[in-house]
Amino acid sequence: MTLVAMLGVVLGVFGVSAAGIAAYNLFDATQTITANAVVLDEEKPLPPSLGAIEGGVNILMVGTDSCEGANAALSGACQAKATEGERNDVTMLVHISDEPRRVTVVSFPRDMLVPIPSCPKEDGNGSYSAMSSQMLNASYQYGGLACTVLTIESLIDDQIDFAAAIRWTGVINMSDAIGGVDVCVAGDISDSHTGLKLTAGTHTLQGVEALQFLRIRHGIGDGSDLGRISNQQQFMSSMVRKLQSDSVLANPATLLNLATTAISQVQQEQLVLSSGLTNPTLMVQIAMAVKDVPYEDIVFVQYPTRYAAGDGASRVIPVKDAATVLFDALKANQPLTLTGDASQGYGVEVTGEAVKPEAAPTPAATEPASAEPAAGETPVAEAPVTETPTPETRVELPSAIAGQTAAQTTCTQPEGR
Repeated sequence: MTLVAMLGVVLGVFGVSAAGIAAYNLFDATQTITANAVVLDEEKPLPPSLGAIEGGVNILMVGTDSCEGANAALSGACQAKATEGERNDVTMLVHISDEPRRVTVVSFPRDMLVPIPSCPKEDGNGSYSAMSSQMLNASYQYGGLACTVLTIESLIDDQIDFAAAIRWTGVINMSDAIGGVDVCVAGDISDSHTGLKLTAGTHTLQGVEALQFLRIRHGIGDGSDLGRISNQQQFMSSMVRKLQSDSVLANPATLLNLATTAISQVQQEQLVLSSGLTNPTLMVQIAMAVKDVPYEDIVFVQYPTRYAAGDGASRVIPVKDAATVLFDALKANQPLTLTGDASQGYGVEVTGEAVKPEAAPTPAATEPASAEPAAGETPVAEAPVTETPTPETRVELPSAIAGQTAAQTTCTQPEGR
């Protein structure tokens, strides 16, 4: 869910600053964002630019299940008062590599049992005690965005540079600003938990329907959170293709709408950014870094897990040996090849490849000039020989890691198919 907001902020600010729209006061907007930012670590220096970050940049994005204000009407659990506090219902790590640019989005199951380290209290007075094994979605409830960051850093043994959190109404408003995302459903869906009803086929979703699609679990695949993750990956893959298309990046009005909507979500406390993301220059750098990444190098994966013994089909535990292969490859900036299924929870199936823009025609080969000039002619210097670049070694991820690339199109599978 938070990828919608993050890309909205990034592309919105990029579009506004690049197009130079006078009606938008970028300085005032930045002041608004900064005033509401979360400081993850005051001692942690911010990188001067994405290009200076050796090994890439990690951005954590969280979607929370707040029951405050208008969010309460969007959840039956809120209305039944069956939940307390605010939890990270969705947790995603976006890794942007150094050159050559690649983007990998890792989704972490909310029901995964992980250690939660000691986290600072939100008011700055003291810290919460560490816990040896809790569901991941408890981290936000205990210590907010900073605690979820610390939990994921401990799990992946790497630093997170920036973070953002968004509530349900923020997702609705950001998806409206984008203008809808196309999704595929293999059969009719009617889910009483989210209220989503879709017939088989392709649908353009935005607003409340987009949120319902991102939250649905009981009506698809095996009814688990693992199936829901792959459903979210279908949505994000389609959204990325739309955001990279000329219909968005070349439309100043759409970009302005994205930026102003993102700012309003901060003002309404539906979107929270870490302090590093309040820098508009950095936002532009992120947009420039990701806007031309090939579809096949934008990879969505689920952190590998297996079901906990004796817990049926609910809580899962990390499969760390498979995860190590993934994160070692990210640190080394190696391209990835998926070998597993598109979903651990049977939520989607691959249906084809996305249509790519036509490549520029390759110039026709010409015969090399004669090495010996004719009598009376001035010798012509030979053209330098261009070496063919050595193909990069691709890392085949273990089959325990489910996912898809933005080059693949997938279709949601109704529960029980």
